[in-house]
Amino acid sequence: MKQKQGLEDTKELTLKFEFNPKDGIDNPALSLAEDSDTEGAEKPRFYLLTKGNGESFGFCLCEEVGYKGHIIRQVVCGGMAQRRGLQDGDRILEVNGEYVDNMEHFRVVQKIKASGNQVAIAVLDGNAYEVAKALDKNLAELLPGHTRPRLCHVVKDKSGFGFSVSAPEGVKGTFWLSVTSDSPADKAGVPSDSWLLELNGTSVRNYTYARLTRKLKQSGSKVTLLVIDAKSEEFYRLQGVRVIAAMADATTLPFKARKLHMVKGPDGYGFLLKEEKCSSGMMGQFLTEVDTGLPADRAGMRDGDRLLAVNGEGVEGLCHQEVVDMIRAGSNQVTLLVIDLDGDKFYSSIGLSPLLFSEDGHPSSGTHTTPGSHPSMPQGNGAPDGTPRLCHLDIGSEGYGFQLQTVADKPGVFITQVAAGSSGKRAGLKEGDVIIEVNGRNVEQASYEEVLGRIKESGQKLTLLVVEQEQLRSYGEMDLTVTADMAEGGDAAAARAKALLGSRQEVSWHIPPATAMFESSPLACWYNVSDRGMK
Repeated sequence: MKQKQGLEDTKELTLKFEFNPKDGIDNPALSLAEDSDTEGAEKPRFYLLTKGNGESFGFCLCEEVGYKGHIIRQVVCGGMAQRRGLQDGDRILEVNGEYVDNMEHFRVVQKIKASGNQVAIAVLDGNAYEVAKALDKNLAELLPGHTRPRLCHVVKDKSGFGFSVSAPEGVKGTFWLSVTSDSPADKAGVPSDSWLLELNGTSVRNYTYARLTRKLKQSGSKVTLLVIDAKSEEFYRLQGVRVIAAMADATTLPFKARKLHMVKGPDGYGFLLKEEKCSSGMMGQFLTEVDTGLPADRAGMRDGDRLLAVNGEGVEGLCHQEVVDMIRAGSNQVTLLVIDLDGDKFYSSIGLSPLLFSEDGHPSSGTHTTPGSHPSMPQGNGAPDGTPRLCHLDIGSEGYGFQLQTVADKPGVFITQVAAGSSGKRAGLKEGDVIIEVNGRNVEQASYEEVLGRIKESGQKLTLLVVEQEQLRSYGEMDLTVTADMAEGGDAAAARAKALLGSRQEVSWHIPPATAMFESSPLACWYNVSDRGMK
């Protein structure tokens, strides 16, 4: 390696982030963004928010009826968000460098949660956003062109890693890489003439050239690099935003989460779930004793895989029984997101969650379904994957354990924030499910208030016919009407739903103030999140 002179260095759906009062302001200029001068308000603003463990960011993220976009609300006075410059009504356009304005709200929430203690966002002033939408502007075009940083895992061969490091004399933290063609670094996706930001999950901004050289030698035969091209580094630097690994494009990493879809057979799924310590030292859920030839084995499950998500919902931080209940709630089928032992160790070593880089439809998938497992569905003739579901709930001390949402420009009323361990979770409800029937009565065209009213008058028991949004769109394109006899449980379940109509009981509909399972106001259905450290 050589050293040389060179470059310089609702309905309202709410997710609440509290702030870290101990955290300083990395970029003081950003705190001036509250100036009332409207010049530049039509331009996106970029922020890096940082919090401590068990703390949160100091704002609520909402989706509201009659308004478009992911809306910043309830910015805590003196909190992290306000200190950075976020304002009430701002719309989030990017999360960790990914455009999210056209993304479903609950997925944006998931991205922020998976980001951990740091998240980079781009926002647009609320008024400017509304004007742009009214003029039918492409908001993605408002974002300056820049390339996301890249995470690259390089394994040394006989010739070495295949890159050299240069740095200006006497300057800390300023390193750029030259990559040899067809070398391990080149094959791992390291761009030539890129800036080095992190080595093995640790920032190099306080490293001298000599210290970086020592760290590279101590890394052995493998290194993980966070790199960025010079133009994008300049862009983020001018915005006052420090680049972090959560913002990275990780498509070249060799470690991928896998999605496994299984339909339960006569002998079950064929695996055991155990709670053990992860590589990070935190407790996690692991899949073991995979039986040869049973659904888990056929779906591609490997002994020792760590479970990341059940039916699209992350399980990191949940206790063993909560995860078991989530799997059981799927009745006779379930979709798991998993990562193998090597992948788990890798992400732990760089301090990141694999969920950061796992999206529905994007992780490599191992699937197995049993042909004809749902004979009431038109299999093999273009019908949507999966089936509608009849979910039977018994009211608990905190209600049924889910919340409702309806959004302008989206049909129907759908489920959100299914509480872990609740009746809704045990019955198999999932975030994003569209409600087709309440106790045997079709509510596809009903208003939010009508659906809420039917649920409230159900008494102690409730049966919902639900279907995932993508499936509902597919049924609509095929001109198919979703009915109870298509669902898991078939005609018998439909009969039970209808029978409930004649056996309602008058009950007092108590809304615990801390959980607010249903808010009777037609203008607000609050979404409170508490997942062991985020509120």
